Amino acid sequence: MRKKRILLLSEGFGAGHTQAAHALSVGLRQLSPDLQTRVLELGAFLHPTLARLIFSAYRKTIVSKPKLYGFVYRKQYKKSLNRLTRLALHRLFYGQTTEVIKQLRPDTIVCTHPFPSAVISRLKRAGLSVPLCTVITDYDAHGTWISPEVNKYLVSTEEVKRKLLLRGVPDAHIEVTGIPVHPNFWRQHNKEELRLRFGLQAVPTVLVMGGGWGLVQQEETLRHMAMWRDRLQFIFCMGNNEKALARLAGDPRFNHPNIRLMGFTREIDKLMDVSDLLITKPGGMTCTEGLAKGLPMLFYSPIPGQEEENCQYFTERGFGEPIKSLQTLDFWFEKLTASTAKETRPYGYAGGPVVYNPITCHQAIMQMLS
Repeated sequence: MRKKRILLLSEGFGAGHTQAAHALSVGLRQLSPDLQTRVLELGAFLHPTLARLIFSAYRKTIVSKPKLYGFVYRKQYKKSLNRLTRLALHRLFYGQTTEVIKQLRPDTIVCTHPFPSAVISRLKRAGLSVPLCTVITDYDAHGTWISPEVNKYLVSTEEVKRKLLLRGVPDAHIEVTGIPVHPNFWRQHNKEELRLRFGLQAVPTVLVMGGGWGLVQQEETLRHMAMWRDRLQFIFCMGNNEKALARLAGDPRFNHPNIRLMGFTREIDKLMDVSDLLITKPGGMTCTEGLAKGLPMLFYSPIPGQEEENCQYFTERGFGEPIKSLQTLDFWFEKLTASTAKETRPYGYAGGPVVYNPITCHQAIMQMLS
């Protein structure tokens, strides 16, 4: 008997969409070993050179002109993809995507970005019969996610579901599951063992992420954090931004035993376990990972649009707060230094399994196969 096949499609506009696809892929196979899964960033797979140019331009716009991005986001908020975008997708993807589907023969297609969701939706209008599941990877619902051909939406919260209902999506097509995280975030690691592994001290530790998307330009914030290096331990994860990593490595203020500078790593789950506070941009995926780990969060420089909505959601529920000034940092850093070595996140944070079920999203997809 042929194993059931799930094709997961994403795009490289930020790492979170593809991380969600891989999280689903690994989790689905762990929960049901009889499944076959395949993750593709559709644009990069079909047009790698063009995709790199588009993603680079997107990243530059986000970093250098966030207000412009926010204006476009809000202007198109209640609208589906415009005619020009649909035409571009038609020219670039539809024919080749049909061939990919014929070769892979998936039983269900899952999209974690609105572009491939729009591509598959059009193919379904043209006769494709494969069920389509769209996973919205933020705590908001922009109009570009919505297509009548989507069989099931998996969303982060009841509020996102309400927004879809107001736009005419049938209730039966929406399931509140939370945003999927990699199974590594389902498990808790031993903190002492991790300290030995990473060469860290047994002192309060701050994990700083997303430096490639704006923090490296915030000189005052970086300088202020470095002033605490004798009392706190810092782990700076700069992702794939090698220039940002080199810049900090060349700064004497960050050449200190209590400061670790890291590039891209697949061990964020372990770094979260060994940390007591997360400072990050409020991307949907990173915030959900922090939530799954029960890690208090401080948010800097939300991108106008979906990251502002993410920041609002987590702040209103007490899972984190925005950095409004350097005094916000001082307030939390003082809390950390006042804790004892035996205390672990002692400030009433209610994250983890109390508010997040990491398997619901996977179960909902498996039900589509039956």
